[in-house]
Amino acid sequence: PFLITMAIDSVQSYGRKKTAIAVAYCKRGRGLIKINGSPIELVEPEILRYKVYEPILLLGRDKFADVDIRVRVKGGGYTSQIYAIRQAIAKSLVAYFQKYVDEQSKQDIKEILLNFDRTLLVADSRRCEPKKFGGPSARARYQKSYR
Repeated sequence: PFLITMAIDSVQSYGRKKTAIAVAYCKRGRGLIKINGSPIELVEPEILRYKVYEPILLLGRDKFADVDIRVRVKGGGYTSQIYAIRQAIAKSLVAYFQKYVDEQSKQDIKEILLNFDRTLLVADSRRCEPKKFGGPSARARYQKSYR
């Protein structure tokens, strides 16, 4: 009665937007995509749901048919989280194809994603600018009067 442990083909990658961080765990499976344990169809807010579908719609369901992706996301607001999730999904698939499928199909996937939207694979480095004194916000100054 000895146990045979099979190494599961899996990769981990992350997506970022502002302060939201999403970690995607992509392994060989049967096409499940879960976000914080709930299916991808139930992502809130509904208006941004297609943003999360984008990598899947671009590459076709067949690319996702033999992988399971589980995404954990925390930090940021809900819009930032959506952008972090879609980036994590796209990056994890590219990493999985590089590691366990061939280089050529990885290049094809990368090409499609980058031509559509660069932020699917490259993090958006913009951050909120800190407020300075002498004004109500980062750039605006208080009004000046002479009398």
